[in-house]
Amino acid sequence: MVFAVALSALGVGCGDSSEAAVEGDGAEPAGLNKAEVTMPIAAVVTTVVDPGAEPRSVLRRDFPTGTTQEVTLRTDHHIEQQMNDQAMRDFSPAAVTIPLSAQTTEDGVELVLGNVTSNDPVLAKALLPADGSRAGLDMTDDGAITALRLAPNTATSDTARAALEQAFYQAVYQSIAFPETPVGEGAVWTVRQQVSGGVPLDQVTTATLTHVDGNRLTIAIDVTQTPKTKVWDLPNDAGTLDIVDYLMHGTGIITVDLGMPLPVSGAVTVGGNQTYQDPRSAVTLRQTLRTQVLWGE
Repeated sequence: MVFAVALSALGVGCGDSSEAAVEGDGAEPAGLNKAEVTMPIAAVVTTVVDPGAEPRSVLRRDFPTGTTQEVTLRTDHHIEQQMNDQAMRDFSPAAVTIPLSAQTTEDGVELVLGNVTSNDPVLAKALLPADGSRAGLDMTDDGAITALRLAPNTATSDTARAALEQAFYQAVYQSIAFPETPVGEGAVWTVRQQVSGGVPLDQVTTATLTHVDGNRLTIAIDVTQTPKTKVWDLPNDAGTLDIVDYLMHGTGIITVDLGMPLPVSGAVTVGGNQTYQDPRSAVTLRQTLRTQVLWGE
């Protein structure tokens, strides 16, 4: 019974499919049936491992209010799931591509969504009313995002809203914050942050500043996610699952311009394997997950 509830509680649908999958590291959509939703993002802690070569400087976002940027965000989420010795099944949701027009404000970034598309025809049709929807990021000058705001057009369906929320949520947690102290080319620092969701995670991102060209920085990142608990408390008091095994790791390269609010380009892929068990029935659920976030001009 616990697994039956779990399968419907944190489902990720593909098109109009009625099937669903348990997703232990994802956030349950918070914006369904709401005109606007604000999601606070956990604070980050940065630690310099190696300050890098001279010359060094403090890396800070530096753009006047009203700075504009055009960039495209694409997210692709892959989920395969196996229960006991049954065959592995694919529950991957459709990929989403979101053209963004960004404009900076005193507190962060205001975003206008362009023509959002998907490789799934059903979801692509559902996303059509989202054209012109708004979103926003509250951001500190060291690049840390402190809140995500989503305000889809009122005609946007719950399915489309959930897809947009998941895409932005994934992108926010693959962003990078800068250290407080001066660093130069070759510098290495870590960014520690709690990722909220079905299973609270401790995420550690190791950033390496591989190239500096004026305000444009190329950063290689290595991501590790570790559960903060050994038990997954299912939504709506539906029970618990024991976390038997949880391995999530990722790498990528992003390019940022300190004079622009969003990444200029880049790709980050995080994936791994998870195993859960129902303590009452000993039913075992195994998952293979992979999430890719891409930025492009």
